[in-house]
Amino acid sequence: MHGSPGPAAPGAGRQVLHTTDPGQAQEFCRSLCLRPVRIRPLGDAADFAFRGDVVRLGGVTVTRIACDADACVWVGEVGAAYHVLVPLHGTMLSRHGGTEVTAGPHRAAVHRPVGDVEVRLAGQCRLFSVRLDRPVLEHEMTMTFGRQLASPLPLGASFDLTAGPGRTWAALVRLLHADLAGAGDPATAPMARRWRALVLRGLALTVPFPSADPSAPVRELRPRPVKRTMDAMHAAPAHPFTAAELAGIAGVGVRVLQESFRRHVGMPPLAYLRRLRLDGVHGELTRSEPWQASVSEVACRWGFTHLGRFAGAYRERYGVSPSHTLHDH
Repeated sequence: MHGSPGPAAPGAGRQVLHTTDPGQAQEFCRSLCLRPVRIRPLGDAADFAFRGDVVRLGGVTVTRIACDADACVWVGEVGAAYHVLVPLHGTMLSRHGGTEVTAGPHRAAVHRPVGDVEVRLAGQCRLFSVRLDRPVLEHEMTMTFGRQLASPLPLGASFDLTAGPGRTWAALVRLLHADLAGAGDPATAPMARRWRALVLRGLALTVPFPSADPSAPVRELRPRPVKRTMDAMHAAPAHPFTAAELAGIAGVGVRVLQESFRRHVGMPPLAYLRRLRLDGVHGELTRSEPWQASVSEVACRWGFTHLGRFAGAYRERYGVSPSHTLHDH
């Protein structure tokens, strides 16, 4: 089965690889993390075998991984995403920012988006790797708790998989992966967006994220039409939404939605969408190398069709050109 990548439907967000080549496994993992990755077998390289099955939807990437030999996986500067490792069989040692976590079927390891990560996998290891884009997860955190987080997730975070919310969350991850993997196009899977929302919100209630200062005033919760609209934009930021379409999703009139966004978000819905897209482009350019991507490709992927207007909006928001971000970070 040396190097047998499976098919991916156009735009489906699915990718499958079976290989005995550590180099192919390394490139596969690099494409998931969008960062440098090194995979080194710790025993006889002839025993190495790797299988990965990836599904993606709206800032959430779930990969089912099987590695049949002891191996060390190093990821450089994990980028603008949170990563959760959920072992199904076997154990792994995770090193991140000077902390160590031993994970197994009883405990998941959580990495916040900072620094390098090294994971040592024991032979016959089976796991889910869940990547959650930082803006997507933190949006859900804010919506769940009704206030901004006070500080980042601590290094070395983990949670129990044998009972309570951790076990429930791991089950949701399995359901999301199974539902998307069984669909011709994951974006059209009947329960896909519901599973995605449950995974995001479930993690917000499972992981010991630092809560905001309890003495700080809690902001007014956003009404349901605003939340529905924001959920839709975060799930598919590249979609060419119109004001009328967003109002239809919210179940209110265009004027009512505009006024609700100005009151609860501080800007109109299409301005919020543009900022969401700009932040997405900025994050991807920041964690990419010039040989990995072009500004135009990344901008188009995030829904910008007029590159001149995009470049002007980007410079206005970040003070530099997008090409400067790509080449000089």
